Amino acid sequence: MTAPRLRLRLMIGDAMLGPGKADLLDGIRRTGSIAAAGRGMEMSYKRAWSLVEEMNGAFRSPLVARVRGGKQGGGAHLTELGEEVLTRYRRLEALATEAGAEEIAALSALLTDMSGGK
Repeated sequence: MTAPRLRLRLMIGDAMLGPGKADLLDGIRRTGSIAAAGRGMEMSYKRAWSLVEEMNGAFRSPLVARVRGGKQGGGAHLTELGEEVLTRYRRLEALATEAGAEEIAALSALLTDMSGGK
């Protein structure tokens, strides 16, 4: 059985930040590209860009800044606010996982062994 994990979806008014958007931000930070981050998540560029636009519109300033292509090539990076939002979200995930560890273990113990004895 794989280790249990907690997936956190935070809704504040009409804005939502969850594991997919956080992973997309992580991918953009790592690759410097919305397209590459989306590909790494098996997501189309259109979907990745749509999520970036959604996040950029939900916060007081953009989380992702895009640089248009050209001789040097384009790219994207997290803004200072994007870095802060991602850091705070990951910290909240860790706190929730730590606080819920006992309950997660208890729920895990109540599951049926689906491995068939393998």
